[in-house]
Amino acid sequence: MGQTINLNTTRMQCIGAYLAQPEGKPKGGIVVIQEIFGVNEHIRHVADRYAEAGYTAIAPCFFDHLETGVELGYNEEGYKHGRELVTELGLDRAVEDVASAAEAIASAGAIGTVGYCWGGTVALLAALRLGLPSVSYYGARNVPFLGEKPRAPVMFHFGEKDKSIPPEMVQKHREMLPQMDVFTYPADHAFNRDIGAQYDEASAKLALQRTLAFFDTQLASNA
Repeated sequence: MGQTINLNTTRMQCIGAYLAQPEGKPKGGIVVIQEIFGVNEHIRHVADRYAEAGYTAIAPCFFDHLETGVELGYNEEGYKHGRELVTELGLDRAVEDVASAAEAIASAGAIGTVGYCWGGTVALLAALRLGLPSVSYYGARNVPFLGEKPRAPVMFHFGEKDKSIPPEMVQKHREMLPQMDVFTYPADHAFNRDIGAQYDEASAKLALQRTLAFFDTQLASNA
């Protein structure tokens, strides 16, 4: 369904991005923000799913700033290298790339973001700093930023069995951003990733239903 395009960034470096277009006029645009594993087959599938729901979806290849074409496996080596890459990249540059990706699909209408794991925190920052309505899935790095004043709505999804995000961290989201929806599911971290043992189909479907309702309200209603 999608294709790889070149994306100009604010630092005068071109990176890749996966672009998926809906049939007919888009309801809006969604920047899909990866986990630490790059824009791999799973993230491309996620972008395709949002295109099927009527949105132009773009997944920037953030790691192209450091290495070209990164697609890591869900194993110890992949986790290690992914963590090294996100640390070197930094969140500020990732947010800049989200802004570039949003500009690239501006013709689709109102733009939002959705992010997973590391991308969940980037999505939160996109709402706080760029004013883009965003959905954050299991962002373990969120807490230090919860005191910033949001410029757009955010929806949060967490797994109740996620050891990297204990209940007290989830509660901080409710306390510090009481105007935002915070949902939990009887699932582990990465419950949306339909590859591997952490996938929880029922939780993933419910979270997606809520996410699409959020975007239909925040983006499509402004079309």
